[in-house]
Amino acid sequence: MKKIYIVPLLLAVLLGGCEKHVEIEPVSQITKESFFKTENDVQSALNGMYVRLRNLNNSSTIDLYAWGEARSDMFTSALAGTVGYDRYYNNTMTAATSGPDWGAAYTAINAANLLLKYTPNINFTSEPAKNNALAQAHTMRAFLYFVLARTYGDVPLRTEPTEGYDPVAIQVARSAEADVFKLIKEDLEKAVALFPDNVIPSGRGKWSKSAANALKGEVYLWTGKRFNGGNADFTTALSAINDALTADVALLPNYADVFRYTNKGNKEVIMAIKFSALEGGNQIWAHNMYSANTSYPAYVPQSQRDIVGTPLAGNGNVWRVSDNVRNQFTNDDTRKAATYIDLMGPGVNQYFTTYGLKYNGTVENGTRVFTSDFILYRYGDLLLMKAEAKNALSQDPSVEINQIRLRAYGASNYPAHIFVTGTKAQNDDAILKERLFEMALEGKRWWDLVRFGKAFVLVPSLQGKSAQTHLLYWPIGITITTRETLVKETPGWQ
Repeated sequence: MKKIYIVPLLLAVLLGGCEKHVEIEPVSQITKESFFKTENDVQSALNGMYVRLRNLNNSSTIDLYAWGEARSDMFTSALAGTVGYDRYYNNTMTAATSGPDWGAAYTAINAANLLLKYTPNINFTSEPAKNNALAQAHTMRAFLYFVLARTYGDVPLRTEPTEGYDPVAIQVARSAEADVFKLIKEDLEKAVALFPDNVIPSGRGKWSKSAANALKGEVYLWTGKRFNGGNADFTTALSAINDALTADVALLPNYADVFRYTNKGNKEVIMAIKFSALEGGNQIWAHNMYSANTSYPAYVPQSQRDIVGTPLAGNGNVWRVSDNVRNQFTNDDTRKAATYIDLMGPGVNQYFTTYGLKYNGTVENGTRVFTSDFILYRYGDLLLMKAEAKNALSQDPSVEINQIRLRAYGASNYPAHIFVTGTKAQNDDAILKERLFEMALEGKRWWDLVRFGKAFVLVPSLQGKSAQTHLLYWPIGITITTRETLVKETPGWQ
């Protein structure tokens, strides 16, 4: 316990220069010794862990979204300049302009590490309750290291909590990417075994067995493709995805309903980062697609303006869906109207800009606030991951792809879009394209392109650069390498 020493000059004089210090135990200071005592303490710490997860994807720290989508073919510049985001989709980053650093991710990892250290020694009302808390912490740590490994490759492995300032101990060098994935898989095995049931919590904003299996499926698809894990990894991925789909989840009949603000926590959602207008850090990154300027050109009809509403002051239309992506959607695909809106008039050359419609929050007192939940895993995503795993194992992925297409095109238009299996390569191309339509603006596109080996093919700014394999990772950046002296920049980004 930290002591507070008070040595007032007057007291020292009155005591005749006595050197004995007055020690006062702090009564309001929370420490590891005073806090991790009860089951309620653990529940509070779990809630804090989820707040730290949210800090990776709010209006001021777009880390999670930027890492997962911003470098892909999804975006281009828009009305309000670029505020530097063009270095992502143009892939012109340098070590000096690297973008988000990993500080917020490691803060959340530390929260998980604290729970994993202290929870086992605390008495709970039931063993399943304790196991559930540990399972959530293991899943959170696995998820965050999965994010970091896909983004940076080799990263520092911190499995013990940082509980004080030691200028030597806090410095950790990067571990090999293979070792990071070893920990990820170990955490997921423990989590799946510890979750006492397959129930998804109310609101679907906390890790569950279904969500852990969804994450496990994606992890093994990644190592199966990126690290030649082969059939063993693809078999594990398929099994985990099937297990995830046995929970209380379903494909909603109407695609737009998945993202509707009034339908948060619906049955398609498996895990989401929760946002609320009544909490701090309550806005999601989507405000970057909306302009604060409501002076639209006269040719933009009122019907389109009504859909957009009046954005909160301070927002800026600094990126929009690229023409390349927009042109791939067909008008009979219901996902198009649910994903973005083109503000434009009926005449030639009357295009104004494009706003994304997923995660666009709600209008309160005439102003749009971006308090949508950010979905990490949902049923439609898992169906396409299942198709991907089946195709890798030389199984027919038609059933899952056609489930997605039937909802997307509706019964009347679906017959023109029925998927028929082809070669493995053809099927993979079809699945990747289907993921573009199904998952656009959901923070997955960059990682999809890397996993499928298509980043250098489909991202315009990376075409012809396949020999520069370091470009598949983000630069660590001088902010980190200056602060963390044992961390060295990725070769190629120096």
